[in-house]
Amino acid sequence: MIGAIIGDMAGCRFENHPHQPGLDPLDFPLFAERTSFTDDTVLSFAVCEALMESSGDPERMQDACCRRFKEFARKYPRAGYGRRFWEWACSREARPFASFGNGSAMRVSPVGWSFETLEETECMARASALPSHSHPEGIKGACSVAAAIFLARKGKRPEEIRDHVQRAYGYDMERHLRDIGNTGFDSTCQGSVPQAIICALETASAEEAVRAAILLRGDADTQGAIAGSIAEALWGVPEDLKNQAEARLDEHLRGCLQRWRQWLAGRRA
Repeated sequence: MIGAIIGDMAGCRFENHPHQPGLDPLDFPLFAERTSFTDDTVLSFAVCEALMESSGDPERMQDACCRRFKEFARKYPRAGYGRRFWEWACSREARPFASFGNGSAMRVSPVGWSFETLEETECMARASALPSHSHPEGIKGACSVAAAIFLARKGKRPEEIRDHVQRAYGYDMERHLRDIGNTGFDSTCQGSVPQAIICALETASAEEAVRAAILLRGDADTQGAIAGSIAEALWGVPEDLKNQAEARLDEHLRGCLQRWRQWLAGRRA
């Protein structure tokens, strides 16, 4: 999930300031002096914690995600949540509010690394979306990203991943980066998720994928997180980028990352 964290951190400063005079679109620093993480990273770690305690059971996963989302949001209240999510997180309400925003997709990357079948992956991605994003488009966004990560780490080619996403989820995946252009800000799953997936599939490294997502000039941190999460599974992430991203996490999140890696290694063993 480090690819998602890198994409979040690299994109966050462009979300509300997409046009920066003098910025070379092909060669800007991914990490600025005050680069930090946002809700994309915080809630991805909440998904990690839910996975570690749910033992592969979708109902337990949904319950754990509901609890962990509220816990992590309250611990990091200034991470930049959407208004409806924040109101839900601060309430005692456990029922979902049927969002179709891209929050379900930005936080799902740990699911894509956790299971050995596509069916399990998509089932648990759905469970991770349901606490807050129970709208069909919100569920679709989470499942499509988790499936793309799963297929990438299983060695599928970008063309095969593109075909699966289009066939299974109905997204228009016949577009190319050159056709998308300046998208404007769109935080819906149906508007932003397929574009971010295309960024990952039409580039040749995690860094290129994140840059491409930022240059869409849309929801930069979330599209960066989605593109980075899939590109990590396709191409890996250089150690220097990993180190720079991890250095910008706080002590609590670094501890979460260490537990997550240990848990994942145990499952693989």
